[in-house]
This record gives sequence, structure tokens and C-alpha cells, in this order.
Amino acid sequence: MFNRFVLIVIFVPLAIILIALAVANRELVAFTLDPFNPGNPKLTLTLPLFIFLFLALAIGMIVGSLATWVKQGRYRKLARQRGIEAENLRQAVSRVPAAKGPDQGSAQGSTQGAALPKPTT
Repeated sequence: MFNRFVLIVIFVPLAIILIALAVANRELVAFTLDPFNPGNPKLTLTLPLFIFLFLALAIGMIVGSLATWVKQGRYRKLARQRGIEAENLRQAVSRVPAAKGPDQGSAQGSTQGAALPKPTT
């Protein structure tokens, strides 16, 4: 339901705007990479303006995604470390034999039973 809402409210108007932008900017423009000799045909690319706009949008999205990914690297590292620690604890708990109940006189079981409060509902 939420996906359909996002599709209708956000992506459909965005697609209409992008299509209108592409239709309005069909004229050829020259993009040159040589600032000192703009007429150099080897370093000039002539394409419709909407292609340059879409390329700029795509490059911006890629650069933004990479910046976010790099910025969040420490959090991914911390999550990996915590996952490894949790797995080590699970393995350690699985290696410990079943604890004796408090009725069998286990010192460890009796202290745990007295220390934990009973759940309330």
C-alpha cells in the first residue's frame, strides 16, 4: 500500500516533469572540455541539453551515494564487530552445558533465581 502511494504521489509527477524537461530542451548544445580553445572539435561534445541535465543528475546521485557510503563506514564496521561479538557469545553459550535447576542445589542457579524479578502482566 505504501509503495503504491509513493509511486503515485512522488514518481509519477517526477516522471511527468522530467519528460516535459526533456521535450523542452531538445536543442543541441556544445559542451567543451578545453576552456582555452572552445572551438576545439576533439574536446567538444554536441548533444541535446536534456542529456547533459540527466547526466548531471545521475552523476550527482552517484557522488552523493558514495559520499554517504563512505561517511557511514564506521557504523558498518561497528555493526560488523558487534555481530562478531554476538556470534562469539552465542557459541560460548551453546558450549556451556545446561545449568542445574535451583532445586538441585546449584549455587549458580539459586543466585540467578533470587536476583531476577518475576514478570508482571
